[in-house]
This record gives sequence, C-alpha cells and structure tokens, in this order.
Amino acid sequence: MRITGRTRIMFILGDPVDHIVGTDILNRFFAGNGFDVAVSPLQIARGDLADALSMLRRTGNVAGFGVTIPHKIAAVSLVDDLTEAARDIGAVNFVRRNGDGTLTGHNVDGAGFIGGLDRHGFAPSGARALVVGAGGVGRAIAFALARAGAARLVIANRTVSAADDLAAAVNAAVPELQAEPVSTDALPPLGEFDLVVNATALGMKPEDPMPFDPAGLSPQTTVAEVVMSPAETRVLLAAKAKDCRIVPGAAMMAGQPALVAKFLGF
Repeated sequence: MRITGRTRIMFILGDPVDHIVGTDILNRFFAGNGFDVAVSPLQIARGDLADALSMLRRTGNVAGFGVTIPHKIAAVSLVDDLTEAARDIGAVNFVRRNGDGTLTGHNVDGAGFIGGLDRHGFAPSGARALVVGAGGVGRAIAFALARAGAARLVIANRTVSAADDLAAAVNAAVPELQAEPVSTDALPPLGEFDLVVNATALGMKPEDPMPFDPAGLSPQTTVAEVVMSPAETRVLLAAKAKDCRIVPGAAMMAGQPALVAKFLGF
C-alpha cells in the first residue's frame, strides 16, 4: 500500500481493537478497485468517543470511519445526521465525513448480514429466526430479517429491557411481524428455528461462555455468527458437530466494502 498526502484516510473505532479484521477487508477492496484509501483500527475508550468524533470532524483528509463494539449505539447521538437505515435501526456502523466537517451516520450491517446468508444458501423469507443479542449489530440484524420476510423473529438478550425495546421498534417498522422478546435465560427450544444468530461479542475470547447452549440445535438449523475473529468460534464448531449449516462472522463483512464505497462517494 502506497500512502501519500493524497490518500484518503479511514479508521474503524472500537475498544478493544485486536479482534478487528474489517480494516484488512476494506483495504483489499479499495486497493483492488483503484481507490486511494487507507484504513486502520483506532482504539477509542467508551468515554472518549465524543472527543474522538470532534477531532475527526476537523481532520480534512479523513473520508469517514467505521464504528464497532462498543460504540455503535452511542454514535447515533454524536453524529450530525443519520441515514434512514441508521435512524430506523438506532445504531451506526459507518460514518461519512462531509466536506464541511459534519458527520453522517449509516448502517450497512443488516444488508451485509442478509448478503452473507444469501452467499451461504440461506433465504430468510418465511424463516423462523432467533437473534441472541440486542446491541448495535443485533438491532441491524433483527431489522434486516424482519424486512427480508422472516415468519417468526425471537430476540433474546441478557437484559430483557433491551430485547423489549428492540422488539417494539421492529414491530412498529414491520407490523405484519410481531417480534418476541425473551431473556437469554429462557430461550425457546433451538430446534424450533431455521436460523439462530449469535449477535453478541461472546466468542472473541477463548474463556467466553457460550451465548446459548448448542445442545438443542438440530441439523436443519443454520447457525450464523457476527464474531469474525476467530474465524470459527466455539458456537460454530459446536454447530458443525451437529451437522448444521454455519455462516461465519466474516460473511457479514464480505459485501460491506462496496456498500461503504458507495456511501462515501468513492
């Protein structure tokens, strides 16, 4: 990669950042398509996000930046404008720095997730889906599945109020589907679902507990991850042992670079 004063700079803001592989995916896409753009992780603590965005507003060669754990929801109130997707979802995963220094938040997680399912041969229309996790990425996936025609959507979260809030937002946006909020301590039988999604950060570290007990999975269930590193989490390995189709976390990111390039105007 040749970086000069003409190179547009991007970051992915998160904390921690050692799990981030999206920067490599973006850099490969930009280089392969002739875009003079360089992307790097930037570790920003929760309490420093507002200051970081203030700095980026004043940095003229920054084209924009990605937003990952734990900042996707917090960024909503810190940018100047939101696309319809980000406003509906209530979470941001990419931000465009406009010429006047203002920031526009967008979310391509949902579109990326549905694209990943499609590339792995799973069609969400008419499916019964369980999404475990109601944070930023869980919100994007829940909305995307609802709009893709899922027949049933259960949203599970350790803090049930977050599942309640997300289910209410999905039901308001897609009233023909009544999403069901539950606690992760009271999941329905996993065999009832065509698709089970880990939309939590559990799985990044070897010592992490399982987001759900895979013992109840059936071979007819597709299991999808959002964790990209490691490439095969304990959940995916357990699902493979059950002869389930698996969709790794990297699948959600694979289609996002083209969406990001369009959003940023490259």
